[in-house]
Amino acid sequence: MRPEKLAAFQPSRLSITRALMNRLIRERWEISVERFDIDESASGTAVYSVKSPRQEFSFIAFSHPPSRKARTGRIIGQAWDMMGTLNEGSATDADIESARRELPKLYQGRATPNALIWCRSNRSMRVFDRTLAALAAGDQPSIDDLSQVCYLMRNTGLDGNGTFGTRSFPSLGADHALGGPLQAQLLTAYLMREYSCDLVEHLARLTSKKAVPLDPAIRRYLGVGNGSALGLIFFVHRHPQLIGNWIGAREKAIALARALPVSAGDAHVKQLLALVERAIVFRRQDRMVYETFTSSAAIADDLEKVEGALAGLYHTGLIDGEQCTYPLDVLARRFEAQLSPEAFETYLSLLIELVPDDADRLIESIVGPDEMNVVPTESVASLVAFIEDEYRWALDIDMSSPDAYKYVWYKSETAEEPRRGAREEVPEALDLGLDICGGIQSLLADLRNEEPGLSVARFLMKHPGHRYLVARVQTLRQFSYHTPMANINAEEFIPIDIVRLMNVAIHGIDKTRDFLRRNLRGVLYHGAPTPEEIRMGRSEFWAYPAEPRS
Repeated sequence: MRPEKLAAFQPSRLSITRALMNRLIRERWEISVERFDIDESASGTAVYSVKSPRQEFSFIAFSHPPSRKARTGRIIGQAWDMMGTLNEGSATDADIESARRELPKLYQGRATPNALIWCRSNRSMRVFDRTLAALAAGDQPSIDDLSQVCYLMRNTGLDGNGTFGTRSFPSLGADHALGGPLQAQLLTAYLMREYSCDLVEHLARLTSKKAVPLDPAIRRYLGVGNGSALGLIFFVHRHPQLIGNWIGAREKAIALARALPVSAGDAHVKQLLALVERAIVFRRQDRMVYETFTSSAAIADDLEKVEGALAGLYHTGLIDGEQCTYPLDVLARRFEAQLSPEAFETYLSLLIELVPDDADRLIESIVGPDEMNVVPTESVASLVAFIEDEYRWALDIDMSSPDAYKYVWYKSETAEEPRRGAREEVPEALDLGLDICGGIQSLLADLRNEEPGLSVARFLMKHPGHRYLVARVQTLRQFSYHTPMANINAEEFIPIDIVRLMNVAIHGIDKTRDFLRRNLRGVLYHGAPTPEEIRMGRSEFWAYPAEPRS
């Protein structure tokens, strides 16, 4: 759970976008346009129908002419190119008019009772405009242009779980078609992708009789842009059981794949080799500039070493001339020592594809309850022993050093957005970050001053300020993974490491770039199937898309 290790995790079959898309394909969800009343200026309304085997949803989108004034991806923005809502049930006139009235108000607005997600997005102006011009002229857009960002529109907000009056996640229940963690948000992101493609084709048709639609290969290649910042660190700390369940499922899937007894000519090795070759092409074609992360060229160089080792294993069944019981595990140990962290984690993520049924069962079993409960009968001695063993990393950090509390976590007055700033610059700020290191050390000090046989209930009657941390420690006892091992208030802490865990590994975002070491920008659903392909049950591996041929 070291932040630098978590930051290297790569998208996998267990990433929520990929797992959700695979489920949509298995169940053959039907996504269709019911209404697209948008004029030449890009003003109007679009309505989509989304039908699962169990439930129906609607996506209502309001298109606005792009404005260069008050245009920002932040919550304080006053102009977005699209605002929308994902609702349960088919869209009624009342739903549409309520959303039209309430969405622009944001925090002053109120969602209808069947609303799951409110969303916003903006165009990538240059790429969108060039794509529109090309389609209107009867041509396909330039791949050189598209590959610079790989999307036409960028998500600037996916708000749910009670925000603006949307339905809370716990109220959905396990039987809900979008009852898994973050599924409603990330289905909405996919619908944003589809809306962006539909919009550019629609505007091209209104512009010219020569207009052509996007080539299906280009439409698949395009994703939806995404930007994330420091709020995800709060999410990780507030949902440790979800994080623990997800990472635990990932580790189980990887262990199952590493334990496959493969040999020469094995179909598993052939499949893995093809996936690695696909990832190499993806990395070689990547045109993003990575200021602080390992470059795609360097990752591709490392993956070619993986390719060579797997080719040798496939043809001979041997590693360095020796027979191994678990060759994929032997290679994993070697790659961990020899490759960049991102290349090694790419190998591990691709291994999961060798055990698809197990992986899909694991992702379906992931839950993320927020409740943390005190075990009142536990003794002080037992709790002390557990903390000294499991939280040694937190106890070993010197919280008395000058830099231990150099930074503070707070929300800005203007936008209520998470911020991290030098404590001396905002001395009046209330620290909203979870001080796990300082809290554990304080808790242990007070525990050691009590009689070993005292119950936790009696201890908390004397020290009620420790109740949350005691409940957290006791609840998370069953998890091997749950809390990043870092002092988030220290100068040496790099926030983007935890943002990458959420965006890349858990959400499944590709081509993530760092901005100022606290913001992350990337692409969701890069290469994902179209609605027609989902309806047909097209099930081949879709991640790591190659650039379409022009």
